[in-house]
Amino acid sequence: MSSDITPFRIEIPQADLDDLQTRLDLARFTDEFPDAYGVSVQRVRRLTEYWRNGYDWRAWEARLNACPQFTTDIDGQRIHFLHVRSAKPDALPLILTHGWPGSFVEFLDVIEPLSKDFHLVIPSLPGFCFSGPTTESGWGTVRTARAWAELMARLGYERYGAVGNDGGSMVSPEIGRLATSHVVGVHVTQIFSFPSGDPAELADLTEEEQAAMEVLRWFWEEAGAFNVLHSQQPQTLAHALADSPVGLLGWQAQLFDQELDDDFVLTNVALYWLTRTAGSAIRFYYENAKAAPPPAEPTTTPIGLASAKGDFQSIRRFAERDHQNIAQWHTYETGGHYAAHLAPDVYAGDVRAFFSGLLQGQRGQD
Repeated sequence: MSSDITPFRIEIPQADLDDLQTRLDLARFTDEFPDAYGVSVQRVRRLTEYWRNGYDWRAWEARLNACPQFTTDIDGQRIHFLHVRSAKPDALPLILTHGWPGSFVEFLDVIEPLSKDFHLVIPSLPGFCFSGPTTESGWGTVRTARAWAELMARLGYERYGAVGNDGGSMVSPEIGRLATSHVVGVHVTQIFSFPSGDPAELADLTEEEQAAMEVLRWFWEEAGAFNVLHSQQPQTLAHALADSPVGLLGWQAQLFDQELDDDFVLTNVALYWLTRTAGSAIRFYYENAKAAPPPAEPTTTPIGLASAKGDFQSIRRFAERDHQNIAQWHTYETGGHYAAHLAPDVYAGDVRAFFSGLLQGQRGQD
């Protein structure tokens, strides 16, 4: 393993694309049943047909390769990342982290607006896409946060911000905890703080908080099976995900909202298929489920939330228990779970405002 930083280009062999085409042509579909039972056959058939006869991987490959990409080895694992430098030499660096079933593609539409003011480092999580597969256990939130701190140090960045969505909203606060002297702030789209089990915490919930709790209850009781399976037996599912692109599409589609465009969905699915990393990616859930309990002390690095209606609903009273320095808390009507893609101007504006505010406050204290 080497600590060198090596330029990287995506170059999927044509034989792999031909194999994918054959598997799509020979796809077998299950019988149709109401949507309440899960992702519908109608949706999977429609996306599969577009994947077969309309979607252009080579065009997307060229778009992805328009971004400077690199790999390096950290803690025994190859790490892939985009590195887009701002024209401003003294710009604040940001490290942006995705989750499952997304990828670094989540942030493509905010690279242009954010790079006007920030240097951007956008890695693939260990085990995900070109950072995979993982070859040993332990690659959960904390180990990833340590690797990201090492990555930023290796790039020569002494002060930087951490940004995340989904799994990245778990990793980014941990970077702030582990590298407090280097991280100026953490910006996330979800704060995963839940009731502790003490009935007193639920005694005086507001109507808004009760509504947020109902969203959480519905999600975990009606749509949380993926989390249970990933956390308990990811390898059992991995066999199917490695063998069938349509099966992979159907599994990932449960977490891709209906309003997302087909190209965004298929580019993310194709990345996992073509890199054969769906199985190693879902191990991230297992590693977190088996990890030691998180620190009881709240984080102290300034944290900002940009939440969107229709996404996971963070509840501030629980967030304040786990994060003592909440510097910004915004909820938007648009954006959904993939706000950086669906509402890039709103998302980029919130990120910019958060870090600009922190930097101005720090200058005022100097």
